[in-house]
Order: sequence, then structure tokens, then C-alpha cells
Amino acid sequence: MSLDGRQGDDDLYGGTGQTRTRLPEGPDGYGGGRRPGRSPSRSLVTVVGVVVLLVAAIAFANRGDDDTSSGDKGTSGSGAGASPTAPTGTKPVGSGFAHDEQGAQSAAANYAVQLVSADILKPAQRSGILKQLFVADRVAALQSRFDKAYSQVFLAKIGLDANGDPASGQTYVSRTVPVGTKTSGYSGSAVTAEVWCTGAFGTAGEGSTNPVTNDWFTLTLKLRWADGDWKVESFSQKDGPTPVNGDNKVSSADEITKAVEGFGGFTYAR
Repeated sequence: MSLDGRQGDDDLYGGTGQTRTRLPEGPDGYGGGRRPGRSPSRSLVTVVGVVVLLVAAIAFANRGDDDTSSGDKGTSGSGAGASPTAPTGTKPVGSGFAHDEQGAQSAAANYAVQLVSADILKPAQRSGILKQLFVADRVAALQSRFDKAYSQVFLAKIGLDANGDPASGQTYVSRTVPVGTKTSGYSGSAVTAEVWCTGAFGTAGEGSTNPVTNDWFTLTLKLRWADGDWKVESFSQKDGPTPVNGDNKVSSADEITKAVEGFGGFTYAR
């Protein structure tokens, strides 16, 4: 996902986008290597694989705005019955983020998880996520763009029904893990935060055509202090940095499903 370098009401959310492995093309099967990035001009119809499709959808939802040349995507996608793990450290997240640079980094890390979660694909939950993450004057426009991007046609391409749910016996996975954060341009009322992420994305289960793979990408979020908390004004994404893949033994779809259902997602604090 990325922004097209323009500014204004309709220009705050990127145009054509870059991609990350998670949204790159063509499923390689479990344990497949990192896939090549997608061309910025490629449309949803031409992209293949859950990673590419997700990035393309977010880029579409954000196209025509801001001017930070990167791509886009946040609530954490925990498995069924899993509970978020309480964070440790200064000012744990719970009732808003601290009004300082550290608080902005914590907000950015948590928002990155939400922007690329399985929950944002669900029409019933999307509106609440957007209202929680974005400044109020951007929500309405984004709601329309995300609804159009995550259409029934798009959801069907990644094996989900109109409600964003997978077929019986399958588990859809979209887990983002922040590896590190940094900020620039902090002014007290605004800041740019970058979040280096990895994650697991795809559908686990018999008959899945989008097996769960991993990806590395960096999200750039422009945050504004509004209504007593850090809110996203625009965001973008770019591929990498990506380390060399290890020789880990590939887990079965059943093992992946059990892991998603058994391990809760995190709330991140700096």
C-alpha cells in the first residue's frame, strides 16, 4: 500500500501501493519462500494470493491521498476464545496512550496490528475499528473505501464469505507482529511513526488454496493527538526489511489452526 504524494481531504490515504511479502503474489504453499512484490499499478483483479490481495485492497481503500510514499494497513486478530496478553512496562496500554513520543510508538504498534487483522475484513467489526484508530474527520471517507475494497468479490478471492468468515473446517489467519518502532517529527500534536512488522497470513484447513505464509513489511503512520489520544491521520506500507528465511520445519495446517486458537494476541507497550 502506498500514498500517491498528494494532499487534501481525498488525498490523505495513499494511491497506488507497494507491497510486502504477506501481500505479494502467488501462494507458495506452507513453507514457501518470500514472494516478489506487486507492481504499484497492479489492480485487485490481477493479484494472486492472500498477501497480494490484502495489500491491494488496503491500497485501494487508501488511494488518492497523503504524500508519504509507502503502503497501508490494525485490532489484533486473536484466535477464537483467546485472550489478549497483558503488557508490561511503563504505562501499559488500556485507557489510551501517553501524550508523548513513547505513547505514540505504543499507539502505532497496536494500530499496525489492527489495520492488518482478520477483524477488519468483517463488515460488522470494521466500522468500530476505523472509529477507534482514525481521526474523526477521516472515518466516513475511509469507511466507504474499505467497504468497497473488502467487497464480497474480494472476500471470496481469499476464501471468506460475505461476513468475513472462512468455510467450515478452515481458519483464517491474519496476525501482525511489530518487531520495532521509531518516530520522527514529534511536535506534541503530531508525529510520524514507523513500525517494522512480520506476521502470518492465509487460511489453514483442508482444501485451502491460500496456505498460511509469513511476511515482512514496514508501516508508516502519521498520528495526530485528538480527543485525548493518538489517532491515525494517514498510513502507508512498504516491503521489508526482510531477513533470510530459516530452515524451520513447516507445520501442518492443523498445527497452525491450533496455534491461532490457543495463543492470544498481544497489546503492545513501548
